[in-house]
Amino acid sequence: MTDVSRFKKDGVEKLHMVSQTEGNRQKPPYNVTFGVLSALAILMIVAGHLGYDILTVGGLFPYYSFHVPLFLFISGYFYREEEEEHPFIYLKKKAKRLLLPYFIWNVVYGVIAWALRACGGFSMGEAISLKTLFLSPFLNGYQFIYNYAAWFVPVLFLIEVMNLCMRLLLKWLHCHSEWLILLGTLAVGMFVVQFAIEGRVWGLYKTPGRILFLYPCFQMGQFYKKKLESRDKLANLLYFAIVIGVQVFLHLCCNGLAYSSVWVTGFANGPLIPYITVVSGVAFWLRVARVLSPLCGGGQGSIFVVQSDAERRGGQAVPNPAGGFLRYLGRNTYAVMMHHVMAFMLVKMILAGIALHTRYLADFDFVRFHADIDYYYLVKGSEAFKMVYLAVGVGLPLLLQKGLDSLFSAVGRRVPVSDSGPSKR
Repeated sequence: MTDVSRFKKDGVEKLHMVSQTEGNRQKPPYNVTFGVLSALAILMIVAGHLGYDILTVGGLFPYYSFHVPLFLFISGYFYREEEEEHPFIYLKKKAKRLLLPYFIWNVVYGVIAWALRACGGFSMGEAISLKTLFLSPFLNGYQFIYNYAAWFVPVLFLIEVMNLCMRLLLKWLHCHSEWLILLGTLAVGMFVVQFAIEGRVWGLYKTPGRILFLYPCFQMGQFYKKKLESRDKLANLLYFAIVIGVQVFLHLCCNGLAYSSVWVTGFANGPLIPYITVVSGVAFWLRVARVLSPLCGGGQGSIFVVQSDAERRGGQAVPNPAGGFLRYLGRNTYAVMMHHVMAFMLVKMILAGIALHTRYLADFDFVRFHADIDYYYLVKGSEAFKMVYLAVGVGLPLLLQKGLDSLFSAVGRRVPVSDSGPSKR
């Protein structure tokens, strides 16, 4: 028996304490709002790589003005000060969750790139070497091309390390302050943007440049959690009116809002505007996620939930396909980030096969197909065909992750697991 049933109120079970057996460490409840926000963020990443403006609100919120920083905001929100009590355990946990799977898949994609060059006539990707396996991921992440979207993973790990070290140092100096961290990191980030505008962020300088540019966005998540979340109570209509009004004003006054986080380029409006668009983009989609939260299993007015009474009628869960999908996607953004470019490639391979062996798709460009990862063939030139790429780019990685989860679960039932060490969170 669990203690969950003792905490029902207004049709929503708010999970404050779950204990399957005495002595187990309690797990934090699932944050539905941020789960939905993570799902929306990864959809924007996938759509952005397609040039598919399905979630830009008519171009009002360009993906490349905030979508990578949005992931940093989410990661920063979930940082906990308790981790500073055991920094080496924290870093070990982050390395295991972020870097270990990245390097495993990096080897896999290195082999795929080699095989496609050797047997398929493709020219993309570098040769497998110690540099491309272990160093290039921290320099740019584009070493094997087919997993280039995962450049974000090593960057996130380095930002997590930098964040921990900085906070430990500030506590040691007795000047720890969320305001100080936010303003300090913003100042450094704005200097990086200014240097980039002046052409000073090039070559190897891009590695520290992207880290220093993105770290303020990580701190924004922590700042929101500690300083703003309890005050975020503005009515939806007024809230959206303000955020959309700010965004319209930015479009009227600026020379394009998009920029490249990975290459630290494309800043057309000075050092401050990129961070303003991060705030406006995050603010808009955070409230959208909160609005969608009750439809995905969240309770009205609460973001921490388990399952509502309505979903447990008669002891049976009531199906909620859309909500269940968003929650599952929000939990598995890593897999989609890692594999969606290869999923696009599989779609293109099918189209290439049709073009090669039939009289259809005669305008398929085989030269670009073999040399340009950003070539997306659209059947009859229809923009709507990008939905096929989007569905496959999200669906195949989730199916792969589902299969791996089932495999590991089956193996885990046969292999004894030690209870020692920190529990997963």
